[in-house]
Amino acid sequence: MKKKKGDHSHNQATTRRRFLQQSTAIGLISSGYFVNPVAGKPSSSPNERLRIAAVGATNRAGANIRGCASQDIVAIADVDGNLLEQGSAAYPNARKYRDYRVMLEKEAEKIDAVLVGTPDHSHAPASAMALRLKKHVYCEKPLTHTVYEARVLSDLARENKLVTQMGTQIHAGDNYRRVVELIQGNAIGPVKEVHVWSSAVYTGGKFRTDVPCPAHVDWDLWLGPAPERPYSPDVHPFAWRRFWDYGAGSLGDFGCHYMDLAHWALDLKHPVKIDAHGPEVDTVSTPAWCKVQYDYPSRGEMPALKLFWYDSGKKPELLSTLKNKKGEPLNWNSGQLFVGENGMLLSDYGRHVLLPEEKFEDFERPEPTIPKSIGHHTEWIQAIKNGGTTTCNFDYSGALTEAVLLGTVSYRSGKTIEWDAETLKVTNAPEAQSLIHKEYRKGWTL
Repeated sequence: MKKKKGDHSHNQATTRRRFLQQSTAIGLISSGYFVNPVAGKPSSSPNERLRIAAVGATNRAGANIRGCASQDIVAIADVDGNLLEQGSAAYPNARKYRDYRVMLEKEAEKIDAVLVGTPDHSHAPASAMALRLKKHVYCEKPLTHTVYEARVLSDLARENKLVTQMGTQIHAGDNYRRVVELIQGNAIGPVKEVHVWSSAVYTGGKFRTDVPCPAHVDWDLWLGPAPERPYSPDVHPFAWRRFWDYGAGSLGDFGCHYMDLAHWALDLKHPVKIDAHGPEVDTVSTPAWCKVQYDYPSRGEMPALKLFWYDSGKKPELLSTLKNKKGEPLNWNSGQLFVGENGMLLSDYGRHVLLPEEKFEDFERPEPTIPKSIGHHTEWIQAIKNGGTTTCNFDYSGALTEAVLLGTVSYRSGKTIEWDAETLKVTNAPEAQSLIHKEYRKGWTL
């Protein structure tokens, strides 16, 4: 049984009173931090070099900026002054901001596209503002912090006909492509069961107030739409993943990477039933481990299936029984196990094997049909320039993110939930419905 402990009054898990009303970006120029090393110019045609603004300057955000460095990086925003200087050093002409809202408003007529590489809780408000300004968006995974936010972003991208991409770079690798071809080519027969697991552990989050906020960190801006609270030293710049207010633990961080392959290969979209289990629920910290069962309906000729998620060192029991043809155990730390009527396929980021190996020794693999990726960031850039699409656009990645986050909704509510994706409703547990979205702090909009 999943009970709650430490019900903190500042936590809004039980006080989400409404879905935030969608609105346009508010004017904040007078309140923002802004350094302008060079005058802005009107944006040129997307068929030339794109003008890109970045929300976030280092770590994953920095990697995304480098992935788009063939274009013009014209503006960068980061709430941490030290990280802003570090991340912008290679782009001396980029205009620097502390508040991304100010950046997007000031640069709206001078940019074509926006990179979002913030902590999870700021993904949606930053991306939504960019999309409403009709800018193409590349956003890190998970796409959003709540299920509702994911639907809003996918709707905005579609309505505005914008090119989008979620930062699941593994999707661009050759290995995932070969697995998709094998599964869709019926190599192991119809698949009714998939196991997905990650060894990553994010837990033990505890707020502290014994250390003053460093001068280079704007804590109020870092909190963004999250509940107001004093500075805590064990949150920024990375440990935020351990806190429900800002992240979603191991499932939130790696679910979009590992469940992506199952969603792609098996044409999955919306689960209809989700049942999560783990240790006693803490209203502040993400759990030491979590297991989730997702039930997906049939899709065309593909049968209904169950997808099982495990994290933080938990693995499927079936995995412990598997051996290669040399008799060695195949106890991989993270991966996916597709169970078909005629065999199994074990995979991870960079390798895969058909099982039992003896049965598939003479198997003739299909010719590759999915083209080699030109690169996850390059794919987004070229789609903007050429009017094309991307493999992890917000329609695909939004549904994937919704599924991932529904696991956290089931776990935190302590309920097996029945899900109506069309109406975004938990049909059997009102207490779980309150976790589909959250209330934003005053001054922040979706």
